[in-house]
Amino acid sequence: MPIPTLPASGSPALDWAARSMPLLASTMAVHAGDFAGRHVGICLHIEPKTGVLVHWLLRVGAKVTITGNLGTTDQATVDTLLALGATVVGGHDDDAAQHARNLDALVAAEPDVLLDNGAETIERILRGGPRSAAFLGATEETTTGGRRLRELDVAADFPIIVINDSPLKLLIENEFGVGQSIVQGFMNATNAMLPGTRATVIGYGPCGKGVAETLARLGARVSVADTDPYRALEAIMHGHRVAPVEALLPESQLVFLATGHPGVISGDQLDRLADGVMLVGVGHEADEIDLPVLRARAVRTTSLSVPLGDADARILYELAGGREVVVLHGTKMINLVAAGGNPIQAMDLGLSLQAASLAAIARGGVGFAGPHGVPADIDRELATALVGLWS
Repeated sequence: MPIPTLPASGSPALDWAARSMPLLASTMAVHAGDFAGRHVGICLHIEPKTGVLVHWLLRVGAKVTITGNLGTTDQATVDTLLALGATVVGGHDDDAAQHARNLDALVAAEPDVLLDNGAETIERILRGGPRSAAFLGATEETTTGGRRLRELDVAADFPIIVINDSPLKLLIENEFGVGQSIVQGFMNATNAMLPGTRATVIGYGPCGKGVAETLARLGARVSVADTDPYRALEAIMHGHRVAPVEALLPESQLVFLATGHPGVISGDQLDRLADGVMLVGVGHEADEIDLPVLRARAVRTTSLSVPLGDADARILYELAGGREVVVLHGTKMINLVAAGGNPIQAMDLGLSLQAASLAAIARGGVGFAGPHGVPADIDRELATALVGLWS
């Protein structure tokens, strides 16, 4: 069967992405009936690849209400989605308070199924937020969100599929896609040379592993810190130096934060940062370094960001004794704020996992409540399809 195509969206960026997303096109063709007439709520980075998913949902007859994540919304994509008929809540310049109101508005729209990124919207529903009588369940994109849901003191009475629990996604999107796009974002933000640079990756999950491997292939001298002994051993077997964070900070020129946990560098650890170090965000939340404490300790703060058009793109913190620390984009995800996000082909898979999982929830084909991984049959079918497309 020929792979279906979308009509022109009015956005060259969306149309370019759609050309390289055949897996999503095929997935939406198979599951079109599951979405027709449904109201799909989405909280996800609003950028061209996400725009392709929304365009497909609208094309097969779904109603879509979407809001972005903090600091990563592409306004041109917002404008395109509005023109296509989606309801978009919020925009590029929203601060944290407005973002919270956007999430409240998404919940108040009472979608039938929900795609979340960070689990903040799902948590609002679980804690008594408005819910449509037709509400069927949700997907959660991230490991951070999956952890949040599993640690809540309230149990879900609807299915939640955690997309990042998929071994297929961890391999293709997180390891290979994130690895490439994070390093690309860093290079865009700095124009710095990587060969010979002393780079430390904190966190050796699939995203951190991908970043470390990409840096090493480009000639950086890579060290890894991870408190999990299995991940630390894997990093050693891949040829990286492994040591505690405290030992690596004084000698690192670049630090990539990839744990997904808050407060990884805080307190006295800030005093261990090498002079001239650049701090780069990989994880979903920009809280792995204690920025308020760093600001408080700085004797002078300077923006070096004029050429990039973003006041927070490169912030220089001058500390007592003359040490300098540069923070890139407030440690927000550098691949989204300084590059085009994950590569199109990687997002083709990731958004196909989302679409197939949402379709299973929409047709009532999921027999569990609470957070679970992607059903094995969905993973297997999409892996098989990718082998066919990429062979």
